[in-house]
Amino acid sequence: MNIAVANLQNTTLEESDTGRLTIAQNLSFGIVTIVFGIMAGFFWTYTFNVNLAMLNVNGETYATVQSLFNQNVRHANFFALYFGGVLLPIIALAINWRHWRTLSFWMIVAAWAIYLFGVFIYTNNVNLPLNEITEAWDPQNVPAGWESIRDQWNAANAFRTGMAAGSFGLGIVALMIRAHR
Repeated sequence: MNIAVANLQNTTLEESDTGRLTIAQNLSFGIVTIVFGIMAGFFWTYTFNVNLAMLNVNGETYATVQSLFNQNVRHANFFALYFGGVLLPIIALAINWRHWRTLSFWMIVAAWAIYLFGVFIYTNNVNLPLNEITEAWDPQNVPAGWESIRDQWNAANAFRTGMAAGSFGLGIVALMIRAHR
């Protein structure tokens, strides 16, 4: 009985899982974490560099540059990572399904949920409608109060930056838990 109690006390959430982790299982969580990290870095750079610089320009410059950014972000590399943050975790979780009782599995579930709701759905419902507004502006004749739209967009981008960083952080913790295993 004492041996059983000692073994139970030494068992962690990761060790109670059945079977060893394969390279594919660990690699899938690693790729997901990299995607979360790249997207967090993208939004972070925009929030803490581009947005701050854009606070110092006039309406004409803001309308022109913001529209160019919105148009030029629409490319295969960005879309692969942006949509990858939604799709790749599902694949990784399927690959790791037999380890569903582990803390690292649930950390990736949480990271995916944060990315899905805090980045992907939020972007579609908040940032993209604001982009449509600014892209419709005539740079030579920006509407009065354009700064309000800019400030709303900056706040929305800061929010999704935090959400993307949270997803990345949870991914890192999941990998650290697995490495400790």
